Amino acid sequence: MHRRSTLIAVALTTALALSGCAAGASGGGVARAGDVTLTFLTFETPNLTARYWDDAIARASAKVPGVTVKKLVAPSADRAGYAKQLAASGQLPDIMIAVSPNGFAQAGQLAPWTDPELAEFVAPHSHPIGGRIYQLPYNTQPIPLVYYNKAAFAEAGVTAPPNTYQELLDASAKLKATGITPFVVGGGGKDTWADMYPLIGAVATDTYRQTPDWLARKAAGKARFTDPAFTKAVTKVADLARKGYLDPAGLSRSYADNEQAFRDSKGAMYPMGSWFAASADARKPGFEVGVFAWPTDDGSLVVPAYTGGGMSVSSKASDVDLAKKWALTFMLDKTSLDNSVRTDGSIIALKNYTPPTDTGTVYALTVDLYRRAAERDAIVNAFSIETGDGSMPAGVADKAAAGVADLINGRKGPDQFGSFLDDQWAKAVQ
Repeated sequence: MHRRSTLIAVALTTALALSGCAAGASGGGVARAGDVTLTFLTFETPNLTARYWDDAIARASAKVPGVTVKKLVAPSADRAGYAKQLAASGQLPDIMIAVSPNGFAQAGQLAPWTDPELAEFVAPHSHPIGGRIYQLPYNTQPIPLVYYNKAAFAEAGVTAPPNTYQELLDASAKLKATGITPFVVGGGGKDTWADMYPLIGAVATDTYRQTPDWLARKAAGKARFTDPAFTKAVTKVADLARKGYLDPAGLSRSYADNEQAFRDSKGAMYPMGSWFAASADARKPGFEVGVFAWPTDDGSLVVPAYTGGGMSVSSKASDVDLAKKWALTFMLDKTSLDNSVRTDGSIIALKNYTPPTDTGTVYALTVDLYRRAAERDAIVNAFSIETGDGSMPAGVADKAAAGVADLINGRKGPDQFGSFLDDQWAKAVQ
């Protein structure tokens, strides 16, 4: 994992030197007539709109004659759950993007990628399942970083972003005393996942930093969510809520409403994935945005990140070779990659890729923070985002998000939360 981070940092540094980082119903996206029809499961967000996907599909299809692509859009952020529903009725899409291969690969439902097919990727063996790769690792996303309102910090007398966890608590106390809610949180409706980011940050600094393979140990029966190594991180989140630094009322907000709450200065800090950088640059808030990593107790830098998110191909596709060719063509298209950077803050994990020169300040700050962490070998996995061997069983990440809401609301304590996750894990693997 750490070697992967260093390789990505080297590639990213080179690229920067040359140049100066979801919902709906099925429909649309038919690119062109051809001999083979392939279904493509994707998702839509405020950043990655229907037009973004339709244009990218058309470009890829123009380069792969003989293909008609039918776009399917996942109805919620649980794309893996939706894909499982389709698979259960014999309708697993031929191609999927940003769907965890875990479960599908073990069941023989996905075609593995070969080393020659992975030659252009910086981290070709990211998140293997049984030693094989089932999802193209094209994109790195730090999850989360903490984006913050510099004007709110100044108003509260916070002169610099927190470096240690105690400084984070001190800044939160000053913000609250000034009448400013320290953290914006969300998680309403279908977007329950949006409440996970404080916990992902705390697990990175207090669990994965010391034991990078902790979740794999859990999968092997050598760790439990009630262990002190995990409970310490959970306790930090519970304490933030207990002190009023996380507003439970925010849990009713959707992902889009949660971002808007930060833009509307309803909270000073916004723990979120690096994709927010693109949104902040494209539609600037009425204040200057800064960014820092979730702080460790001793002030050392740790950044949770995930490299993957690309295409997977069904082993039962009507033409597996053509589906893989189309998927690779889509993933390697320079225009699509540049648009992904501009619209979703992607940190492209491809060799010789040069990002566009017109990216904004928040994206540059995000990339620089990730690069510094990678150079220091300070990248860890993002809890609950992992795929591959040792990752969470299907559906447990969604249960974790529901548990975090109870943690923030005070309906569960840290030990109860850990027991809840252990129970959900056990049910998922029965």
